[in-house]
Amino acid sequence: MKLSEDEGKFLLDLARKTVKTYLEEGKVLKIDPSDVPSKTLIEERACFVTLYKGGKLRGCIGSLEPSKPLVFDVIDNALRAAFEDPRFHPVEINELDELEFSVSVLTVPEKVKIRSESELLEKLVPRKHGLIIKKGVARATFLPTVWEQIPEKEEFLSHLCMKAGLLPREWKNAAGMEFYFYEAQEFKQSPS
Repeated sequence: MKLSEDEGKFLLDLARKTVKTYLEEGKVLKIDPSDVPSKTLIEERACFVTLYKGGKLRGCIGSLEPSKPLVFDVIDNALRAAFEDPRFHPVEINELDELEFSVSVLTVPEKVKIRSESELLEKLVPRKHGLIIKKGVARATFLPTVWEQIPEKEEFLSHLCMKAGLLPREWKNAAGMEFYFYEAQEFKQSPS
């Protein structure tokens, strides 16, 4: 179910306010479901919150499976993206006005039966599909927005394998992997 622009703006404002509250008060933002403007936003949905600074990634954490109301998933993932992404040092208060926030609301990932490299390349649609790969304990995902940086399917798949700690060409052995496709509705907010 698609969210409206107003619902997206609410989620973006919530993500920014969550990070601001934690930086200024050291507290996790509390929200009452009665303060949420639409029932859709309190349905169980999964999301990713991504932070950019100067056009570069500054943090990105999310959930792949719905487990809580969307507004609470946004709060949790905003905090984790700002303060717990292991690739970056925690966001500091002097950076807040420079941050661009993005919230991607995901559809439930669907396992897609893939029997060959060519079948995977045929089914995977750039800019539409996000992808989760699994092999043994290795697992990684790229959101559909990653296609903007890596538009070629083979390169996209190779980078995703490396993110999972696998060899870049591991996706070519499709029979030994699991593939889950999902879509995402992304909302972006420029720095304040």
